Amino acid sequence: MEKKKRALHELLEWSKVLVTAFAAALFISNVIVTSAKVPTGSMEETIMPGSRVLVNRLAYLSSEPERGDVVTFYYPDDEDTVYLKRIMGLPGETVEGIDGAVYIDGKPIEKDYTDQKLNSDFGPYRVPEGMYFVMGDNRNNSWDSRFWDNKFVAEDKIIGRVEIEYFPELKRFP
Repeated sequence: MEKKKRALHELLEWSKVLVTAFAAALFISNVIVTSAKVPTGSMEETIMPGSRVLVNRLAYLSSEPERGDVVTFYYPDDEDTVYLKRIMGLPGETVEGIDGAVYIDGKPIEKDYTDQKLNSDFGPYRVPEGMYFVMGDNRNNSWDSRFWDNKFVAEDKIIGRVEIEYFPELKRFP
């Protein structure tokens, strides 16, 4: 009888550990950080298809998204789909593509994040308050704000900022 009691106690203790670990994993995954696999080449050469990244869900609790941030978000034309792109246009700015370059408020952006020149002009698009204009780094092979029906990503639809690529190589994003 004592042996059965001890086995039951041991089983209960292990169950507590497993339930606690499972709850912690769910909390971390749904609130703090999540992992994502990059399915397409829209961010090549920065992030290659098949790469795995960690996304910081808390990145914008105390700060606003910035130009250059690589973010995951719910696609504005179908909010069941999650995309990964780079923020190019901030609220209140006018974004356009002219002669292969991206312009913000009539001036070429200082840091373009890619050497790839645009093969077609776009815009101008005025970014509404609380919204962002996003583009893939593989500019000529990216389904992004330039082509969507709903051109902008609402701040509350941003899931988080990509912080680290951990597969196939380890790389931190600024």
